[in-house]
Amino acid sequence: MKNGKFGALDLTMGSMFVALMAIGANITSIVPFLVIGGVPITLQTFFAVLAGLLLGSRLGAFSMFTYMILGLVGAPVFAQFKGGAAVLLAPTFGFIVSFIIVAFVAGKIVENKRHLSRYIIAAIVGTAINYIFGTHWMYAAYIFWVDAPSGFTYSLAWYWMVFPLPKDVVLAVVAGILAFRVDKSVLSKSNFRNQQNVA
Repeated sequence: MKNGKFGALDLTMGSMFVALMAIGANITSIVPFLVIGGVPITLQTFFAVLAGLLLGSRLGAFSMFTYMILGLVGAPVFAQFKGGAAVLLAPTFGFIVSFIIVAFVAGKIVENKRHLSRYIIAAIVGTAINYIFGTHWMYAAYIFWVDAPSGFTYSLAWYWMVFPLPKDVVLAVVAGILAFRVDKSVLSKSNFRNQQNVA
């Protein structure tokens, strides 16, 4: 990125994460055994965190924004191959919005100090943002514009999030370690990271 503008390499890297998000949203279509207890094991939060850690806060957030817009205009990139403006009213749309914030915050945390501990902390913080923002959006959706299931409460909304939580905590740590190793072994020596340092 030069003079605050994204270059060809930036856009290529960002596009790669848009594609990874689409794959991560529908990974159970490729490997159906990743549905445990009826809960699909998606990799969206994992890739959103990685986008921030590897691309940086601005490009990472921009790639997640692009993913969201691509889905809203009709591309089947969301979970269960959904797409289109109707997704705006889905109770889970808040999780999609949160990916932009997740990538930005995770990227900001590691931009100045690229230590392993910072990467892991950034990944965990990003995952926490995804849960907090997405769950509150879901609760508000069921209260204000979607018919809530019988007996739905704020506590029940959080109870639903207990099932994917262990997976996402483990994946957050994995994302932090993976991003640190990729940065040290590849990106720190590449034109991509040098471009970011100059910007």
